[in-house]
Amino acid sequence: MHSYDVIETFRNFYRDRGHRPVPDGTLLRPPGDPVLFTTSGMHPLTPYLEGRRHPLGRRLVNVQRCLRTTDLDEVGDPWHLTVFQMLGSWSLGDYDGSQSLRWGYQLLRDEFGVDVSRLHVTVFGGDDQVGPDRESWQTWTELGLPVEPTPEDNWWSNGPTGPCGPDSELFYWTGDGPPTGTPSTDSRWVEIWNHVMMRYRRLDDGSLMPLSSPSVDTGMGLERLLTVLQQTGSVFDCDVFDGWVEEVDRLWRLSDRDRRVVIDHLRSCVVVLGDGVRPSSSRQGYVLRRLVRRVLTTLWRDDRSRRLGDLPPDPVEETSRRFGQPDEPQRLLSLLDEEERRFRGVLDRGQVLLSRRGSGPVVEGEYRYWHETHGLPRELVDLVLGERLGGSQVQQGPQVSGSR
Repeated sequence: MHSYDVIETFRNFYRDRGHRPVPDGTLLRPPGDPVLFTTSGMHPLTPYLEGRRHPLGRRLVNVQRCLRTTDLDEVGDPWHLTVFQMLGSWSLGDYDGSQSLRWGYQLLRDEFGVDVSRLHVTVFGGDDQVGPDRESWQTWTELGLPVEPTPEDNWWSNGPTGPCGPDSELFYWTGDGPPTGTPSTDSRWVEIWNHVMMRYRRLDDGSLMPLSSPSVDTGMGLERLLTVLQQTGSVFDCDVFDGWVEEVDRLWRLSDRDRRVVIDHLRSCVVVLGDGVRPSSSRQGYVLRRLVRRVLTTLWRDDRSRRLGDLPPDPVEETSRRFGQPDEPQRLLSLLDEEERRFRGVLDRGQVLLSRRGSGPVVEGEYRYWHETHGLPRELVDLVLGERLGGSQVQQGPQVSGSR
């Protein structure tokens, strides 16, 4: 199934069951929200999960663009993305968690044709405050899926206080041969869908108060689902990335991991720019700047002559269209080119500063000094010193981006 067909199948399935479609919203959060970007489909709906009446009713469905900075260091493997689309459904005080699970199973099996013998689920196994989620456990058992209980991985919360509750996650077996092990023991089980049973509110003292109107929130990453349906083995090989893969492979020869980082970050930059963010030294602009500079550092590791200006407008235009952003692709490319020129200036300054450094391993204090005093990110320091020292005395560690 093509990605657009998958989206329509998902929407129509829930429309047929009384869900009203909610428009896709911006990545940017309203003033006062401590989170910089929309991180999940439920984020814009938090007030309604807390009890406020939604103007469209108690059953909702949507496809929401999301950005997660927590996954930045994971990007490069076959599964993690910075910006992605989240398929979501909601019951705002309407049907219960068991009904949500049964519909989810029916959608995967009957509409998408997923091989249910390759599915495994996890449920909340209980802790010192709340007992096991027996409703979900029993529902999955009746549907014939194997169940693994966990005490921590299956509890969802929006922070230290606020709405929370047990969740149940569906995993798909991506390994060769028959499935083995469980999601907590074998990484070849990959999560594709999460059903959250919003049953409690956590108070300031850590205690839990049952919600008067429990809700259900589900979220399934489109790209991961496509990887299963299109049998690609990597999110980067599903059709939403076709244009980026073609052009990046044409322009630059990269390792598999570097190729994924470049493709993900370029696509993410386009979406963030399309929502009106510009590179800067703070908040959303800092995240955008970090994405651009990680792309450039990755490209320049082998060839300093590589330029973002060589990118054609086609994948940019397709991405803008997919996310409903009307920006002109050439304007977005110009913004990327401007940030590249700025970073080249930082690189030139860094080469002069780092040329004065003697030999010996690089330690964390030095990284911190160059970053805080001169705005030189860790990856740029590694790039320059790696060229001087042949990489042998440059210590690799968590990537820290420059702020200038």
